[in-house]
Amino acid sequence: MTNSSNITRLHGDGVSLVADVWEPESEKKGTVLLLHGGGQTRHSWQRTGVRLARHGWRSYTIDARGHGNSEWAADGDYSSDAHARDLRVIVDRLDEPPVLVGASMGGMASLLAAGDNPDLARALVLVDITPKAEPAGLSKITGFMQAGLTGFDSLHDALDAVIEYNPHRSRPPRVEGLRKNLRERDGRWYWHWDPRMLSHRTNLPEAAAEREERARAAALAVTIPTLLIRGAQSDVVSSEGARDLLELIPGARYIDVGGAGHMVGGDDNDVLSRGLVEFLDDAVLTR
Repeated sequence: MTNSSNITRLHGDGVSLVADVWEPESEKKGTVLLLHGGGQTRHSWQRTGVRLARHGWRSYTIDARGHGNSEWAADGDYSSDAHARDLRVIVDRLDEPPVLVGASMGGMASLLAAGDNPDLARALVLVDITPKAEPAGLSKITGFMQAGLTGFDSLHDALDAVIEYNPHRSRPPRVEGLRKNLRERDGRWYWHWDPRMLSHRTNLPEAAAEREERARAAALAVTIPTLLIRGAQSDVVSSEGARDLLELIPGARYIDVGGAGHMVGGDDNDVLSRGLVEFLDDAVLTR
């Protein structure tokens, strides 16, 4: 069983990014880039990285710009296009086109990068993100992130906030896991991401129509094998949003993870990882 990784630095578009690399013990089938959602870190993909390596895939779990141990953008650009540019620079330095697997923010960056560059990736996996996103769900995420800007008195207070945000999660988060996502300053604990992300023009609620139009154009240009993994209880991607994506990308596959919400990887990582491995073996290796 592969359960350890090596830490490496990757070049993004003007920023240095930190990643864990999970190497397969058997013959390598290909490379997978795992991109987390807004406010998360590369550690949200740890169990998936282990599982993919066990099945022969070299996997990079990457801290996005302004998150985790990666550099913050000097110009404060945290648009989806900026994250997509980082992906293109990373891929240019790899020895092969990778499979792009992105959750939420990471999925949108992957969609834009794949749509703008048909030969960039081998396949595309979107985890609970489509061009059409539900305003109420996005507002809930933004509210949670804004509420944490003032920090927490303790890690347990942060844990209580996470549980309150997602009380129906089947696998509750642990303090030890949260420690990787927070940093202590002057006796308080703060989420380890750049607050400017929330105020970037393209991430504001009034830019929703612009974001959707950009994402739909990218989806129409995608020609590689694509899989959408949606949390059945997601308040960000509705059934209508999922159907819309499947129409935009003919031939795309779809998995509905019962009992999971927007944070599919945390709610049911086993189902997500199993579906991902099956897709890679069936739709990517046979292509």
